[in-house]
Amino acid sequence: MTSSDIERTDRTPAGEDRPDPRGARPETGREIPARPALTGKEAAPVIVKRPAPFSVRLSQLFWVLSLAVGAAAVVYLFVIRQAQLPEIQKVVRAVDPSRVEDTYKTAADIIYWSSFGVLVALMLVQVTLLVSFSNRRPNARWWLFGTFLVLAGVVLVVREMVAVGDRGVPLERLLLAQLGLALLALLVSVLPPALRWTARQHDVARRETAPPGAGGL
Repeated sequence: MTSSDIERTDRTPAGEDRPDPRGARPETGREIPARPALTGKEAAPVIVKRPAPFSVRLSQLFWVLSLAVGAAAVVYLFVIRQAQLPEIQKVVRAVDPSRVEDTYKTAADIIYWSSFGVLVALMLVQVTLLVSFSNRRPNARWWLFGTFLVLAGVVLVVREMVAVGDRGVPLERLLLAQLGLALLALLVSVLPPALRWTARQHDVARRETAPPGAGGL
């Protein structure tokens, strides 16, 4: 093959030069876009488990302590039932002394068991709401605040009608301690870090992609 034949093979049938596959196109002058990289990309966001802020953990601690004190108050109230029923009858008799004796006994039982049942129910509801708060459920604080208001009303009633006499003094102190700890838990839970933690609902992070060949053998 002569040199003229080699020169003719480097041209197109129309006599034009072939486009260089490594550079720009002769007709447009634009470079061919580079292929997208297959490594070093930013990974997709994933949900991660991060520890809660200190204010949230402190609020949870106060709620647990409040529930523990409330449980102690309920147990103590059940223990002093037989000794406390005559004291409750005296309170009812002072309101209307013209009733028969059986009426006072029935009223004392109703007051006692109503107070006992409401205290137990409030504790169970607060346990459920505390789990919701720990899982960042919306409006959990408002529901806990509602149980706090109900608990405050029950404590006032128990203080006046059930926690009377010498045995009623420890019960009153336990209920006030439960109420105070619940108030502290609510106040700490509305601090800015705790509010941001709840509003975020999920902790999202981006995992770094491994460099090529890092997978091992």
